[in-house]
Amino acid sequence: MINRSTTEKVKERADIEDVVNDYVPLKKKGQNLWACCPFHNESTPSFSVSPAKQIYKCFGCGKAGDPIQFVMDIEGIGFNEAIRHLAQKYGIEIEEEKQESPEAIQAYNERESLYIILNFAKDFFRNNLTTEEGRAIGLSYFKERGFNQSIIDKFDLGYALDGWDNLLKAGKQAGHSEELLLKAGLILQKEGDEKRLYDRFRGRVTFTIHNLGGKPIGFGARILTQDKKQPKYINSPETEVYHKGDTLYGIFQAKKSIREKDNCYLVEGYTDVISMHLAGIENVVASSGTSLTENQIKLIKRFTDNVTVLFDGDAAGIKASLRGIDMILEGGLNVKAVVFPQGEDPDSYSRKVGSKEFSDYLIEKAQDFIAFKIGLYADEAGKDPIKQADLIKQIVSSLSKIPDPIIRTVYVRQSASLLDIDEDIILTELNKIFIKGEKDKFFKDQRENSVETKIEDILPTKETALPDSSLIYIQEREMMRLLVTYGFEMVSEKTSACEYMLQETAELSFETPVFKKILQLYQTALSGGFMPQPDFFMSTEDQEVKKEIISMITRKYELSTLWESRHQIFTYHEADDLAKTIYDSVLHLKKRVIKKLLQEAKYKIKEAEDQKLGIESVSERLKIYMELKKFQVEIDKQLGIVVSY
Repeated sequence: MINRSTTEKVKERADIEDVVNDYVPLKKKGQNLWACCPFHNESTPSFSVSPAKQIYKCFGCGKAGDPIQFVMDIEGIGFNEAIRHLAQKYGIEIEEEKQESPEAIQAYNERESLYIILNFAKDFFRNNLTTEEGRAIGLSYFKERGFNQSIIDKFDLGYALDGWDNLLKAGKQAGHSEELLLKAGLILQKEGDEKRLYDRFRGRVTFTIHNLGGKPIGFGARILTQDKKQPKYINSPETEVYHKGDTLYGIFQAKKSIREKDNCYLVEGYTDVISMHLAGIENVVASSGTSLTENQIKLIKRFTDNVTVLFDGDAAGIKASLRGIDMILEGGLNVKAVVFPQGEDPDSYSRKVGSKEFSDYLIEKAQDFIAFKIGLYADEAGKDPIKQADLIKQIVSSLSKIPDPIIRTVYVRQSASLLDIDEDIILTELNKIFIKGEKDKFFKDQRENSVETKIEDILPTKETALPDSSLIYIQEREMMRLLVTYGFEMVSEKTSACEYMLQETAELSFETPVFKKILQLYQTALSGGFMPQPDFFMSTEDQEVKKEIISMITRKYELSTLWESRHQIFTYHEADDLAKTIYDSVLHLKKRVIKKLLQEAKYKIKEAEDQKLGIESVSERLKIYMELKKFQVEIDKQLGIVVSY
């Protein structure tokens, strides 16, 4: 395990804005920074980052935490790996202690070993370019493509020697085991032969695939001969560190530019990405020959909401790729398309016309997806009514994927104009799709949740007679929020807010487990002579407590300071009369608790009557009910509530 000293150094150095900005473009609004959440699809930013408090909070999906938790959430890794990630980012030396779990040691070591072996393979392939074979074949191919040494270094391009086991031998000589070389996907084992191992990549130029942090996780390799028995490209298999559907080629080199340009060019192959970098366009990634996936779209959305898809000048290929555009739309991104002249692709066209003309072409020829799709099918449809109807259906299908109703409405109007049809026709077809979707979802839920209904399931029970427990949860949470936020403030000359709240709620038992834990931590700190504030709870390793505290102290909306400074419009703040705020909160909590007790007492009276327990038992329970009723009336009076009971 990483020792506490290293963890504390990381906590001190890691800046939430800096860390989040590596993954999500943040925009300032008020005192905080905002972005569309990287953890769920949304069109309106609800992901808030507070530089002052060093926390993040999504008001959509509820994700929250500090810089370390963010790295854990975004990378899908554990605490120790997140500390290592941030330590590397900030140049902090890692000091380790003995781990308690052998399984944790093994899992971490294996993952790190894969990274080490893949990095070794990357260096091996790169160094092969300096060999006689590598210069003659691999380097000459790159030079023919116009790739200079700078771009070769930037993308870790290399060459796999034309032999059965060059990498295998070099790896074993460097101390890497055959088992891990197999797990990394670098070597293969011949079927039916336990001993025959050989290199996966042989006689090919190699393209290193990096993860978001820049570590090599896999390779693509292109054959340079005309051997029709061999595929043109082969790629690393799925491994512990490489998942094709979660990866985009060039994302490490492109993420900064994508954020700055607020746009991502999406191409098909490795050489397309590299050629565009040579042309000075760095905000580009490739799906590397695989069909676009939902996770790849989410990866792009971390950095921008705008995607421009670049298509080769081949109508059949373009139509086959349109499903990808619909998926991008469904992911909440804005889509444009650029089509190159017949027979050209980003790689060939950039080399043919040069950087300046290529960049101008991308800007001039970019079309929004509606105009692009209509133009693609318009000539084919001609005046054939059947084909025209099919075109309309295809456009409506794409429109139905857009989650934002405002953007969808704008595109409906544009489509109606370009197709020269009534807007209501498109809206009618859209409604059919939405209604069908809702019906399908309803029947699917019915099938999944179908259970045999029993009579006792619908009879009144103690549980169904009780009030919604969420009401008590809300008041318990408000009490905890006030305690954590204002506990150190004085509500009178001699009494602090925490003393008053703890005294008034001493006889109450909090129902919500996380609030019980927060209260226990608070009381423990007080007993040690320390008055805890919000940052005290951020140091705990209890992620549930940290998340709840962040949620308590983070607000989705902020009132502009201009209201008071410029317009002289003054508003009430809860801290303006803290004594009243806390007093009312205590009363509201007691009111909710008493209401629940009243419901329980009422149930017990009915239970005594139904079971014929006798007049004395009923009278005793009725007496308890009336006492509780008196408390309820008194609390309502203090709250200024007039109720006729």
